[in-house]
Amino acid sequence: MDQDKIYLLRLNCKDQIGIVSKISTLLANKNCNIIESKQFTDQDTSGFFIRQSFQVPNGLSIKIINKEFESLSKILNAKYEIRHTHKTLKTLILVSKFDHCLIELINKTKNKSLNLSIEAIISNHNKLKKISSVENLPFYYFPINNDKINQEKRIIKIIDEKKIDIIILARYMQILSRNFVDQFYGKIINIHHSFLPSFKGAKPYHQAYERGVKIIGATAHFVNQNLDEGPIIEQDVEKVDHELSPGDLVAIGKDIEARVLYKAIKNFSEGRVFLNEKKTIVFKGDKIL
Repeated sequence: MDQDKIYLLRLNCKDQIGIVSKISTLLANKNCNIIESKQFTDQDTSGFFIRQSFQVPNGLSIKIINKEFESLSKILNAKYEIRHTHKTLKTLILVSKFDHCLIELINKTKNKSLNLSIEAIISNHNKLKKISSVENLPFYYFPINNDKINQEKRIIKIIDEKKIDIIILARYMQILSRNFVDQFYGKIINIHHSFLPSFKGAKPYHQAYERGVKIIGATAHFVNQNLDEGPIIEQDVEKVDHELSPGDLVAIGKDIEARVLYKAIKNFSEGRVFLNEKKTIVFKGDKIL
């Protein structure tokens, strides 16, 4: 199978009769072969979501397919995207002092488990500069100095200059401004060191310890205007007990955080994640290792 000829369709709209038929007919009329197709209708929101990969025949330009879907999207009042299945996402990683999630993302990108191009690492501290230098990745130290607005303007300039597709908060311990979140909503993914909605905010492992919980976890979610309340993409947990100290919980939690963030970014980068009002639709692919 010619991988260069395989493209991904992502489409969502209000549910209505004949959506799948219209899409399949359009592709069949252009001699495109559907390779994978997953769809879901949310009965609560009446939202319809579909992810399809299809192969384009030799001699047919993807621009023609795109034009056909542009017309169909107007009929369905749908949002859609067509891209190559192996599109590399230009990525910005925001960090503070913790390195475990950053290292996981770098390693997974290096071994091709993540189809990312890490264009920049930005931090409000200088602690992780050495990791970036060793990996030959651009590092920017943007301290806040009681002026978050101008600090974020510097971040936005990097985003615009490098045409960033995804912004990852890999334990970036700052609250983003309303303006920043509004401008890039749906492109910002955060890892929170708790199984949300429990233990929001600072020191969640210490909160968990004080409550004597029997499981701890981590949550990857889109960032919205409400602290740690954005639509959830991925979560995982580990069992714990009374013998473990807050420090033990933090150590266990770091492994969970790195694992959960990787899974979330993996699914997002493969076009498997759709926003659905306050929730997400995540079409699972092959088992993520």
